[in-house]
Amino acid sequence: MTFEQASLLILLLAMLVLFSLDRFRIEVVSIAGLLAGHALGLYPADQIFTGFASPVVVTVVEILLIVQVLARARLFDGLAARFAAAGPSGFQVISGISSLTGFISIFMNNIGAFAITLPVALRLGTALAIPRRQLVMPVSFAALLGGLVSLIGTPANLLVSDALTNATGASFRFFDFAYVGLPVAIAGIFLLAFRVQRLFPDLDEAPATASPARRRIVVERRIPDGSPLIGVRLSDCPPRFGIKPHALIRGDNFVFGPLDQSVIEAGDVLLAEGGDTVFVGLAAAQALMADAHPHSLQPDFTRVEAVVMPESTLVGSRIRSLEIFHSRGVAITALSLRAPRIEGRFLDLQLSIGDILTLEGLRMAIAEALEESECLPLASAASSEPASLSWRPFVLFACGIAASAAGLRPDVSFAGVVLVLALLNHLNIRQGMADLNWPIIIMLAAMIPIGQAVATTGAAETIAGWLSLAVPITHPLFGIALILFLAMALTPFVNNATVAIVLAPIALEFAKAGNHAPHAYLIAVAAGASLDFLTPFGHHNNTLAMGIGGYRFSDFLRAGWPVAVTSYGLALILLALFWL
Repeated sequence: MTFEQASLLILLLAMLVLFSLDRFRIEVVSIAGLLAGHALGLYPADQIFTGFASPVVVTVVEILLIVQVLARARLFDGLAARFAAAGPSGFQVISGISSLTGFISIFMNNIGAFAITLPVALRLGTALAIPRRQLVMPVSFAALLGGLVSLIGTPANLLVSDALTNATGASFRFFDFAYVGLPVAIAGIFLLAFRVQRLFPDLDEAPATASPARRRIVVERRIPDGSPLIGVRLSDCPPRFGIKPHALIRGDNFVFGPLDQSVIEAGDVLLAEGGDTVFVGLAAAQALMADAHPHSLQPDFTRVEAVVMPESTLVGSRIRSLEIFHSRGVAITALSLRAPRIEGRFLDLQLSIGDILTLEGLRMAIAEALEESECLPLASAASSEPASLSWRPFVLFACGIAASAAGLRPDVSFAGVVLVLALLNHLNIRQGMADLNWPIIIMLAAMIPIGQAVATTGAAETIAGWLSLAVPITHPLFGIALILFLAMALTPFVNNATVAIVLAPIALEFAKAGNHAPHAYLIAVAAGASLDFLTPFGHHNNTLAMGIGGYRFSDFLRAGWPVAVTSYGLALILLALFWL
């Protein structure tokens, strides 16, 4: 093994570990790795930033811009209302909304599909009394499964197509991935819809302490005169009132001491957490009192839940520093968070991806703040855009898809869609570019030269040689089975684009060593990179789902392993049937 190969493998291993730890921003890790690769002599200076001009990155940017327009069109709000009026069963709702999510995800990135259909799913759940935990995870998984079907469904598909072009001069066609992806998506969606009602029974009426999987709500409330909490020790709060106290403030000072010796008094402020509905009951019993909002008597006053998206400017900020809300008179009254530790006061809590804010204020002020901060409201207001215009962006997008399917390069066809949307005033390109998920784009662009170095340094050939000692890759099915397994094993811990970039050169070496066509190997990479159902942190969709649905880590294992095993076996059969 040469110095370049060894240094590249060490660099990749270090980056994968840092990605999986999620303690550093992914764009920082990516740029550091990109510069380190040049310092190690893996590629010359004129190739450091070639990833930013890659057709893959350009296409992803274009799709994200188009998704911004489609998300505002709210085409599916009316469909949801008609669906709810039909009185469907729980299985029909779960499978129907999951199928819709999967279909949308065929034509846009996974997070965009999840963001468009999640508010629709939650409204259906509220209208039909379906627990949130039975809806959120299926929608997240369906978005991942739908991405298996088309060239633009996920960046991993674009990346392996680009690898095929570099190796053979011909790329995958738009729906080449559907031979494997469509049956796997259908099977996965209906398998999960069938199981999820048994896995997550209705806990909405259960006591707040009945299950630690319930979504945690953290609030800071004052103890009014006459409250039944007066005279209660903090240690008695969980069994008697279903809340877990974190801090007791008297005057301007914290009350320290053992929980069984700290007694609540009138006028104290309590920082506590509990289940979804427990604080509503305590407020009705006048046990806890929130500060009255100055606009609460105005007709436009409203209360909205919103989730912190991966691209949100709020990630890493503390509540006290959110001038984007405070300056508009919007109050943050509760927080559902994933952080295991709660320290200080409510205003000291730090936000992360998937946290849910409960906001109170004037409707327009909340809408402006959420749009500026890139947070997703979980209950959407009716669109002010005329219904006759809401179809136009979808028609234009369909034209771009048709052009790509007919053989035009995706980056060219979707550039035309972006241009027409801008000319028709559906898209402000300057604002749209500012609102893009730049950490993901930077990561993707930075990883492309590193992935190319896997091939140019001979590291892919060396790794393929090592793996061939364990698996007889001369038979294509064994090599494909190993590639698919490696992709599925890596993707729960790092994003799917990184998996595709790292494994695509190795898959090509497998095909070369066995003297086989590379198509099946590369589709195995793309499919395995998107079959991410076992952890909440491998893909942003699952991270968001964990916060919104109140799932535990083990819930993903319980729900995901049958889908993962079924998808692996079915994908392998379909690869052998259509591509070998």
